[in-house]
Amino acid sequence: MNPESSSKRSFLRAGLGLSLLGLGMGRAHADAGGGIEQFYKYNIKPETWLAEVFGGQVPAPQVAAGGSFGLLQPLPGRVRYWRANGHTAWIFDEIGKVGYAPTTCGFVVKGGAIESAKVLVYRESRADQVGTPSFLNQLVGARAAGNGIDKKVDNISGATYSVDMMKRMAGAALQLDKTVPG
Repeated sequence: MNPESSSKRSFLRAGLGLSLLGLGMGRAHADAGGGIEQFYKYNIKPETWLAEVFGGQVPAPQVAAGGSFGLLQPLPGRVRYWRANGHTAWIFDEIGKVGYAPTTCGFVVKGGAIESAKVLVYRESRADQVGTPSFLNQLVGARAAGNGIDKKVDNISGATYSVDMMKRMAGAALQLDKTVPG
């Protein structure tokens, strides 16, 4: 056996062993922290957000009829929402573009307008600026206009699909809110 090829094989085996060790450690680290979700920039559990919205007293969920509402991912036939003190809270998963990972967002509607919006889980590697307060505040006060909203929302360079996704979800929350008893 050629000493040079033996040395290359040993080097490759050592590198492969370190790679596998690194994968094992990464998996243990991910499992200890609750899974891959720990790597998302925004990772708020829906129940945590609902507790914030309703001051710790989360009302029982109610059900509204689902549908498209202009979303790329139509809602299921039955959509859960929460209502108390004139507020309704809606949680959606929507994609920015076909092939993208879904983003989970929560919207609070009061008096036919968006009172607040929050990105709960953002799963894409770019355009997470849609979760910043400065962006989300643009949605506050928006009312339904067709399948969309009546407010102009500034675009974010490199995040056009995500901005459009947020406007679609806000519009869906407003449309759904109009269909449920007040």
